[in-house]
Amino acid sequence: MSAQMVPLGEVTRWLSGGTPNRSVSKYWQGEIPWISASTLKDSEISESDQHLSPEGVAVGSKMAPVGSTLFLVRGSALYNEIRAGLVVKPVCFNQDVKALIPGPNVVPKFLTYSLLGRSEDLLKLVSTASNSTGVLDTKLVKAFGILLPPLPEQRAIAAALSDADGLIGALDALIAKKRAIKQAAMQQLLTGKKRLPGFEGEWETKQLCEIADVDPENLPSDTDPTYSFNYISLEQVDNGHLVGYSEEVFSAAPSRARRVLRYDDVLMSTVRPNLMAHLHYRGQIKNAVCSTGFSVLRVKNGLADSGFIFAHLFGSFVNKQIEKMLAGSNYPAISSRDVKSIEMTCPPTLDEQRAIAAVLSDMDAEIAALERRRDKAKQIKQGMMQQLLTGRIRLVEPPGAAA
Repeated sequence: MSAQMVPLGEVTRWLSGGTPNRSVSKYWQGEIPWISASTLKDSEISESDQHLSPEGVAVGSKMAPVGSTLFLVRGSALYNEIRAGLVVKPVCFNQDVKALIPGPNVVPKFLTYSLLGRSEDLLKLVSTASNSTGVLDTKLVKAFGILLPPLPEQRAIAAALSDADGLIGALDALIAKKRAIKQAAMQQLLTGKKRLPGFEGEWETKQLCEIADVDPENLPSDTDPTYSFNYISLEQVDNGHLVGYSEEVFSAAPSRARRVLRYDDVLMSTVRPNLMAHLHYRGQIKNAVCSTGFSVLRVKNGLADSGFIFAHLFGSFVNKQIEKMLAGSNYPAISSRDVKSIEMTCPPTLDEQRAIAAVLSDMDAEIAALERRRDKAKQIKQGMMQQLLTGRIRLVEPPGAAA
């Protein structure tokens, strides 16, 4: 039997959810997970950070049957992605989410993957509400066509995509474990609580200005107007990695981009919410300047290792100091003066600093390799969905095809 294109509304039944009165505390003191846009992020749904009592569900929400698909129809997330998840344990849900109950000729998990796999087409149906929120009109979605192969093929497709999700989930769990191990190692190695073999001597606490120059070099205002620079902003650095930059020609040094970078400089983010957008500049791009949202740290020769300082920026010893500096501030940033006063615990020799930095850098490299593998698995899954959910590749051979 060939696959047939059918309107989604013909093979599903829809339920609407809701939100009970938040001022009635007994409604929000139960054990039933309540799903909203913020918790509808996985392909399987079983838990939430908010829970309702049975009474709360009865007066203001609705239970989603196990085997139904929760589907986001209202929210700012719809401008970027489609969110859908298979209900695997009893949950309730709010008014921005619909529960799609599959008919007898639809495999539940296949329905979920059909929606996720057609994200690009569904995003074209998103409109804007009066409050600028993204909206999927239920009439349009019910009329949206999905390709429905025979039940055995639906099960085979769902199983293949579920295996891909399993691999991605396992890699996510391993990445989280490696990050936790690294965080624990930082707590020990950056404070001297644990020493690497072969090192001894007393650690000292030093202010950053003692071991590094802070914002030492600015771009001259009379820069050659034909000279191009590569500009790095806070948004182009993610957890220690450069993820983008813009090539610009400055006729005069703009105030946002006067910080000139040299090889081995450390860029320290000083503005919320990008406080972890730090970068160890190792010549990733040439002719680099950076946003004034960074402080540039240039180690004083022989007094510190730049990799050790860079590692410290992600540790709790430094970040607790920054949080105190930010407390009560109307502008969520710290100044160059604040940066200079930050204290760091330092071992007595550069060799030990370098050894600690190398250990943590190796951990980062291992995590980055796992993240690349995870991202590749996601790309493969996306390709599988594009092929399997459009009928371009059939997992179950149609009857009579081999005759």
